[in-house]
Amino acid sequence: MFAIINVSGRQYKVEEKQTITVNRMDTEEGKKVSFKNVLLIDNKGKVNMGAPTIKGAEVTGKVISHDRADKVMVFKKKRRKGYRTLNGHRQDITQIQIEKIKAKAAPAAKKEAAPAKKETAAKTEDKK
Repeated sequence: MFAIINVSGRQYKVEEKQTITVNRMDTEEGKKVSFKNVLLIDNKGKVNMGAPTIKGAEVTGKVISHDRADKVMVFKKKRRKGYRTLNGHRQDITQIQIEKIKAKAAPAAKKEAAPAKKETAAKTEDKK
């Protein structure tokens, strides 16, 4: 079973017992977090897709740690001008352990009765 969730503008494919890395969240370490923006749930081949989200679905997790990502070097240069700059950046991140994926049962699709063929046949005869 896996789900696709939306966390602060980014989408993540998650499974139970998986650890994901997201942008820094304002939650203390060891606290539980829940994500209600569930876009898709796949339960052993049965796919439940939201429009845009699935109502009643929820993914819960536990904040493991707050950390910083690896440094990314940003180098800019303009040739023949003597312009060179080098900057580094480290993004603040949060690691979350996914604990449970809760999916609401999908409602049965209502089938609408098709119009009777007699009515459509009668309309075509009237036109002739």
